[in-house]
Amino acid sequence: MHEDVVDVKGARVEGKIALVTGAASGIGLACARLMREEGARVILADVQDGLGRQAAQALSNDESEVFYLPLDVSREDHWMQAVQEVRKRFGRLDILVNNAGMGIGGPVADLALEDWRRQQSVNLDGVFLGIKHSLPLIREGGGGSIVNVSSVTAKVGSSVFVSYSAAKGGVRSLTKAVAKQCAALGDGVRVNAVLPGVIDTPIFSRLEGVSGDAVDARATAARLAPLGRVGQPEDVAYGVLYLASDEARYVTGIDLIIDGGLVIR
Repeated sequence: MHEDVVDVKGARVEGKIALVTGAASGIGLACARLMREEGARVILADVQDGLGRQAAQALSNDESEVFYLPLDVSREDHWMQAVQEVRKRFGRLDILVNNAGMGIGGPVADLALEDWRRQQSVNLDGVFLGIKHSLPLIREGGGGSIVNVSSVTAKVGSSVFVSYSAAKGGVRSLTKAVAKQCAALGDGVRVNAVLPGVIDTPIFSRLEGVSGDAVDARATAARLAPLGRVGQPEDVAYGVLYLASDEARYVTGIDLIIDGGLVIR
């Protein structure tokens, strides 16, 4: 084997420190679980304290390996405290997964400005703040990987989720812009996005402004996805793991679409 080729056998993120937002359930929890299985020490961050603590304890009772961190991603003071806590516990950060999100749907003409701003504050501002406050610590360690969870709606839009599509489109563009900035600085930080399609997660039961089949993940996927079935959180987590690992050391600024074929439909 050439000495510059990464050997991917064994634990794929062994010894790395990973922070995953929205990690109490769904895609975030699947990412945290998979990274822990692949050797990373993981910080699960969420606003759902009960679920978050349970999830962290289920992964490990050892807080030096896995611990829960309360974090409202839309609040800058929370991010500052979170990064300070990671620095104190581990001294570095290698992987940031900006996954936390929420959904508000319905006709755009009926959407309150307050709800529009609330959607952007979590889904877009939260990603910006995560990048802003985590980058210095990642850079101090010589670089790492930031993976932002966007959505296939960032490419194709959604007549049901207008504000959600707009926020996720912002995440997609922000990802590419920061990837270029980091590459230009030569700081060793790669920035990529995953674009999930219809994934069977709890977010569908918490969507606001829509009802019926629009929030039935299985029915929606069966109707729209060429593969004819709903995706699972683990389907997205494996994509995140690849981008977070050294296997993707020459990958930055990409959209990794995990949607059962929605984009090609």
